[in-house]
Amino acid sequence: MTHLDRAREIVAQLTTDQKIDLLSGADFWTTVAMPEHGIPAASLSDGPHGLRHQGADADHVGIGSSDPSTCFPTASALGATWDPALASEIGAALGREASSLGVDVILGPGLNIKRHPAGGRSFEYLSEDPLVSGRMAAALVNGIQSEGVGACLKHFAANSQERDRMRADSVVDERTLREIYLTGFEIAVKESSPWTVMCAYNKVNGTHASQHRRLLTDILRDEWGFDGLVMSDWYAVADRAAGVHAGLDLEMPGSKGTWDGQVRRALAAGTLAMDDVDLAASRVVALALRAQEERKSHEDGAAVDLDAHHALARRAASAGSVLLRNDGVLPLAADRSIALIGGFATAPRYQGAGSSQVNPTRVDTAYGALHERLGDDFAYAEGYDVKTGETDDARIAEARRVASSADTAVLMIGLPDSYEAEGYDREHLRLPEGHTRLLEEVLDANPDTVVVLATGAPVELPWAGRTRAVLLSYLGGQASGSALVDVLFGDVEPTGRLAESFPVLGADLPSRATFSTHPTQALYRENLYVGYRFHDSWGVPARFAFGHGLGYTTFDVSNAKTAGRGAKRTVTVDVTNTGERAGTTVVQVYVHDVASSVPRPEQELGAWSKVTLEPGETGSVALPLDERAFSFYDVESASWVVEAGEFELRVGLSSVDIRATATVRVTSGGDATAVPAPAGPAATDAELSTLLGHPLPTPEPTLPFDRETTVRELKASGLGHVLRTVVKRASEKEMGASIDEDPVALGFYESTPMRVLAMGSDGKISLATIDRIIDALNLTSAKVRKQRRAQRS
Repeated sequence: MTHLDRAREIVAQLTTDQKIDLLSGADFWTTVAMPEHGIPAASLSDGPHGLRHQGADADHVGIGSSDPSTCFPTASALGATWDPALASEIGAALGREASSLGVDVILGPGLNIKRHPAGGRSFEYLSEDPLVSGRMAAALVNGIQSEGVGACLKHFAANSQERDRMRADSVVDERTLREIYLTGFEIAVKESSPWTVMCAYNKVNGTHASQHRRLLTDILRDEWGFDGLVMSDWYAVADRAAGVHAGLDLEMPGSKGTWDGQVRRALAAGTLAMDDVDLAASRVVALALRAQEERKSHEDGAAVDLDAHHALARRAASAGSVLLRNDGVLPLAADRSIALIGGFATAPRYQGAGSSQVNPTRVDTAYGALHERLGDDFAYAEGYDVKTGETDDARIAEARRVASSADTAVLMIGLPDSYEAEGYDREHLRLPEGHTRLLEEVLDANPDTVVVLATGAPVELPWAGRTRAVLLSYLGGQASGSALVDVLFGDVEPTGRLAESFPVLGADLPSRATFSTHPTQALYRENLYVGYRFHDSWGVPARFAFGHGLGYTTFDVSNAKTAGRGAKRTVTVDVTNTGERAGTTVVQVYVHDVASSVPRPEQELGAWSKVTLEPGETGSVALPLDERAFSFYDVESASWVVEAGEFELRVGLSSVDIRATATVRVTSGGDATAVPAPAGPAATDAELSTLLGHPLPTPEPTLPFDRETTVRELKASGLGHVLRTVVKRASEKEMGASIDEDPVALGFYESTPMRVLAMGSDGKISLATIDRIIDALNLTSAKVRKQRRAQRS
């Protein structure tokens, strides 16, 4: 008997009220237990790259204390490893730590597509490409669940920006949704069978993801075969009855019965079926039973080896480091004097801010690791304030002096904590002015400069060609400092390759005009042309291309051959290490459809393999391509189609560094409906309407006030301004800190919708009370009265 079968038997014995109780969490981190009915509680915890496990008395916002846990590299760095085996190792380590803390489900990994690199949570996501995202996420899930702990894929779906994330509508055409934003989830679901999936905050084509039956049931369950539990992101529920019908099983966190009355009324009115409630409650119970069973089977497990996990984090940090440029200065020669410059050397930027923030078991610094290696035989200058990124004349003068005194300067710059975090998006892709000024001064004082970038996402690098080397360390976790020194001196190789494109300018990107620019709507005008699909299709070169990365040796790729029939092929190539030391590279195969009845990107990643070879060694690398590598989604037939014709298979070391090609012909395939192509990379209104199959939706207005109104927008009313102050004071009292002094907390506060004020009030404020407040706001707002007079006239 399955866990769900057992759960159904239990739920059948419960009252309606008890069933409804199960549909919401007991508190911030656990599900409802009913011991008298044999229902245990399941414990959840944040943790895409490390556990953020908090006790019941913690603040839960992410700025308070949490139990120490290994902080592994963030997802952007892990994606850059292109190494599913390593991801699985890290997942298993996360699972062991979770189990030791009594955590049943880890809320991760995140695999949303990086529509624009300025997204505030880009560091939490794996790639701009769905194949990399899906397979790396599947590996993480398999690793986590191998230790008897559940994983949670998030955030489903089309969650591409942080601004107004709890109500913004992602307007995306069906083909783009399927090919770009859902494919990674599909791969991960099918290859790893996660215990849970988390819905996103945003709307998708007009419907909140938390109540989107087509996403949560028709596609996720009926098409892909997902058989686990779907939970909400924290406070993502906008209509609980609609959510239950759609397939949202569990509301998190618990809202102390905020929605229970609505669910009861929907049942009484017949707009919600008891079968839907029974099924959702059964899935919650099934999760708890499964967790209890796994806990018992792992009670005698070995103690967590935090030293081994730290060593794994160190190995992962170097594996995710991407050498963007190197004219031969790296690895550093032992006989050259070194100047280490930049506050990140002593106060490293090793993780992002927000709900993923981990309290590490220890932190290695580059300064400490270099001192361990060289003693006092190197110079150091701070260069800038690590919190703000600002510099001053005194810091500049010291940095110039230190740089000019050494053979080689190692300059550590990047983005301070406040530049990229959950809750808000970056306004541009530039480095802080203080970091840029410091860079110019150090390059002037010592042209023999190696730049180390600590950032969770792409930045503009107009100066890259003037440096001796640029090493992207991403946000490398708690061992990033020691891993960096390992890489700089060549103890290990930087084996990372970009899983996202670094544009020359953010203004080049076709998503720029509609990314994080409107309070209630995001039009995905760029459709399929995200990341390298844009750069390679429209002839706009990236500064550093998708898949790019250098090592400490060189490789040749040749002799491409194909085997197989139809749309199932294997490409085999010879890869030779042509350098003088052992090294690793990532061999990538891109599929180009020579002629198609529908517009397609110039090429799309179909497979990859990470290969390590000794000097002079040649290895044969096989790259299997499945049918999906050749297909596109046909909207008319609602199916994946492979058209007959020629396909060029391009094998290389990045999307633009193609070393060998082979052509195959598919002689039989499906028929597709011809679709007109937009004239440019960003569709016009008429072109996007055609892609959508209906006129462009009118954005939801921010007035009159309603349950979706955010705290930020209460300023439009005098009464609202008073309410803002009350909410702020209450929040600061609970947090024990000033909201204005913490950008993450400020982002959460400003973007909180009115409905969440009830959901997060521990039952003190009802939705009915919120509705009465909204009525009062509309009655007393001059702007609303003026708007309504205009509508009547």
